[in-house]
Amino acid sequence: MRLSEDRISHLAHLVADGLWKDDLADYTSDEKALQEIKNVIAAFLHVEDDADNTARTMIRSLKRDVPEGSREWEILYKKYFEEEMSKKKRVF
Repeated sequence: MRLSEDRISHLAHLVADGLWKDDLADYTSDEKALQEIKNVIAAFLHVEDDADNTARTMIRSLKRDVPEGSREWEILYKKYFEEEMSKKKRVF
């Protein structure tokens, strides 16, 4: 996970405040709403981390050595990462 618990909490508060101020949602329990928003953010970050790991593994498994940071590596990473994210978005 790339974000700390404090950052996720801060983002959750911003989302909850924005939803409430724009009158898009009413909460029966602010704490439950914040917890659910935190869970969704953490789940999304977990999906993103999984896609990152899969893309890196796919590049390492190629027959030829593709050095990390090279233009080819960047292109392959972006391609594999986006493929994995599109697969996982169907589930998420």
